[in-house]
Amino acid sequence: MTPTEASPFDAVLKGLGMGCAVLALVLPGHVTSTQSRQNAAVSAAVDLPRVADFLSEEPSPPVRQMADWVMASRDHRGMPFVIVDKQHVRVFVFQPSGKLSGATPALMGSALGDDSVSGIGEREMSAIRPHERTTPAGRFVSLPGVNSFGEDIVWVDYAAAVSMHRVRAKDPKERRLERLASATPDDNRISFGCINLPAAFYDTVVKPALGTRRGVVYVLPETRPLQAVFGDLVPARQPS
Repeated sequence: MTPTEASPFDAVLKGLGMGCAVLALVLPGHVTSTQSRQNAAVSAAVDLPRVADFLSEEPSPPVRQMADWVMASRDHRGMPFVIVDKQHVRVFVFQPSGKLSGATPALMGSALGDDSVSGIGEREMSAIRPHERTTPAGRFVSLPGVNSFGEDIVWVDYAAAVSMHRVRAKDPKERRLERLASATPDDNRISFGCINLPAAFYDTVVKPALGTRRGVVYVLPETRPLQAVFGDLVPARQPS
């Protein structure tokens, strides 16, 4: 996904940070209402469980560690959240309660790495070199969006033009559908950095959770430990 694929509405949303500061002076009643809703969401989070519920899913230890920390710390602020496991190329979507909504294999950036090159979100895809095609690690507040083809997407890192979207099998030589269906994650690194998901999973799990509201996306690192990306927020996992 490149910035040229974002709709004009997405471009406007990107600048809302400064606009909200102005609105706070012009429309104090509106801001107060927004703050009240946010406070209510945080208050409701107090009664949530302290560990995530993976149902019958068996995640990797870092995924479980991250999900349990999210619930224990209430870092998601009562919003739905997603954990992206780059090492196993899987995506886990959770309800605000910490209950798993679904998990799936995915396609991610073809290059190994946890950082985006500065300014990559402003480039055309043809100008992105192979070693720059990473899916960045970190904590991101997601945003619903629409691309230039009219397809709904979920922005993960707008500045780096990284989103979650339905897989697009435009080039048969890339075998994207076959890669998603394969039994191994070894062939799932093919994208320019975006997180490609099976269309059915996007429509039934991601869209209901994040298609009309913000959420939190935690992309786990693959070249560094969790603490190197998330700091002291996530305690080191103790051996059992």
